[in-house]
Amino acid sequence: MSDVASVLDELREHGLYRRLRLISGPQGARVLLDGRPVLLLCSNNYLGLADHPRVREAAADAAMRWGAGAGASRLVSGDMTVHRRLEEQLAEFKGAEACVLFGSGYLANSGTISALAREGDVIFSDALNHASIVDGCRLARAETFVYDHCDMDHLEWGLQQADGRGSLIVTDSVFSMDGEHATGCLGAGGRGAVAAAGLDGEVDLLVGTLGKALGSYGAYVCCEHELAEYLVNRARTLIFSTALPPPAAAAAMASLEILQAQPERVDKLRRNARALRDALAAEGVEYGDTETQIVPLIVGDASEAMDACERALARGIFAQAIRPPTVPDGTSRLRLAVMASHTRSELRRAASVLAEALDAAAPRRPATEPVPAGPRAIYDRMAEAA
Repeated sequence: MSDVASVLDELREHGLYRRLRLISGPQGARVLLDGRPVLLLCSNNYLGLADHPRVREAAADAAMRWGAGAGASRLVSGDMTVHRRLEEQLAEFKGAEACVLFGSGYLANSGTISALAREGDVIFSDALNHASIVDGCRLARAETFVYDHCDMDHLEWGLQQADGRGSLIVTDSVFSMDGEHATGCLGAGGRGAVAAAGLDGEVDLLVGTLGKALGSYGAYVCCEHELAEYLVNRARTLIFSTALPPPAAAAAMASLEILQAQPERVDKLRRNARALRDALAAEGVEYGDTETQIVPLIVGDASEAMDACERALARGIFAQAIRPPTVPDGTSRLRLAVMASHTRSELRRAASVLAEALDAAAPRRPATEPVPAGPRAIYDRMAEAA
């Protein structure tokens, strides 16, 4: 236990200690956080559907009709009518032959990659891919080639070195710490990054989450029928996990129906994101290279990022500080996430408060002093101990 206490002390020293913050009531643009009202500016509930009356009602009705839980994995007795209906709707929405539901985005990414890539193959993974993709690569028996972020020349070079070996290219459309996210946010009607790029039919598997823009929980993989059958038989994270609770599946279906019936929600989200970026620029605040609802304010030092977070929170703006290992050392930030349910006046005030919070966060070291490698090493030791 002394080792655990030592690690916790090191995390505090480096500004990397984390604690759970309690939200009372439903998710929305404004919430009660640890008992006080705040503007929520770091939630993935981009379209404001998590607390939409129709979505909540669908979840409640599903609980009464199908129960609170599925009771088993989908390959035992947990495959229910509500799961099949949601898969059919998602496949149609994405223009795919088939769809397979998973319990979470983490399970979908790690399970799909480790099922597809075999010994002797090569996985090509973007340097800024989500941790679930990184862990999927680690679980697979294939070799992993990490190419520079969005660098197609580097990827092409790696593919040439593979010399005909089986290859799997895996990339986020969501580099969610830097300002991109797909379903419900990009493309016509919120159909995602592939649709936005005009690449429908060109990507073998599309992995998406139900827990962000669709306001529920769980994830899915859209693909051809044969690949779907393969995942049902080989993806360990599906085979050995209890199926998605019926209320979560029903809530996702209701959200998907609202998204299709009200595409203006996506337009409102984009306008709000532009309004926040404009307000930050007017305050002289620099933000990352983004044109979406995710706006990163890079601070650098983890402790300074936490200082800025707490100062903004004291004035009613909750923008969580994101620190290593979620982001690389030296790139700690406030990750702002706009919702369609925010108002312009709320976003303008948030920009003003954040500008003052960032200015007031006292530097912890000279600007020329390099960022220590310590924080990453702490988490590496924790991973090794696990």
